[in-house]
Amino acid sequence: MRVRVWNEFVHEQTDEQVKAVYPDGIHQALAQGLSTRLGTSVATSTLEEPEHGLTEQALANTDVLLWWGHMAHHKVADAVVDAVFERVMQGMGLVVLHSGHLSKIFCKLMGTSCNLRWREADERELIWCVNPAHPIAQGVEFPIELPQHEMYGEFFDIPQPDELVFVSNFAGGEVFRSGCGFFRGKGRVFYFSPGHETYPIFYSDPILQVLSNAVNWCHQPVVSAIETQTSPNAPMDWWRSDGE
Repeated sequence: MRVRVWNEFVHEQTDEQVKAVYPDGIHQALAQGLSTRLGTSVATSTLEEPEHGLTEQALANTDVLLWWGHMAHHKVADAVVDAVFERVMQGMGLVVLHSGHLSKIFCKLMGTSCNLRWREADERELIWCVNPAHPIAQGVEFPIELPQHEMYGEFFDIPQPDELVFVSNFAGGEVFRSGCGFFRGKGRVFYFSPGHETYPIFYSDPILQVLSNAVNWCHQPVVSAIETQTSPNAPMDWWRSDGE
């Protein structure tokens, strides 16, 4: 399985508080944490690389792409967004993290504004599993407690998730659909909200387990209803019932 983490890598170079938490960048923290759990090397790409590190060859060699972005969504070239979109349609998995909900690629895949309510107030977040049989929830004890995090709240302007896995609640009383799965073309997309840049969320064992599970889930191609009813060698007129 070929996994790649994309990170805009802006905060870590411009904000000392963020740099103190992720001195080598969020992408490196994720790559190191995931490679151990997945048993495979994890590549990285960042905004300032040519074609944002998402060249045709890089995307062709990626089975699952993780995406973290926040303050530079507008700097991502539309041509690169289109290329990522096409790869998802072809079967590449995509895991969108935290403020990546407003990334061009997530908005394009969802077809909505993807806006939500938010508040930075160092609040406790509890992540609850609403689908304990789901593969992304396996091996994790719930609720996952994040002692301090940014609040994300409803209404979250996304389509109805194909598979809802997690819901969070915050000290202020808000709730949020924090783990949502979608099928797009032959690809799978999972949105997971924890991961604000000023908190060490991506060093957390439960969070990394969820993300490892999400990568494995997104690695599976979507199989259409027609494909499940036919074999690769079935004739083109398999649907005929007259026996001719």
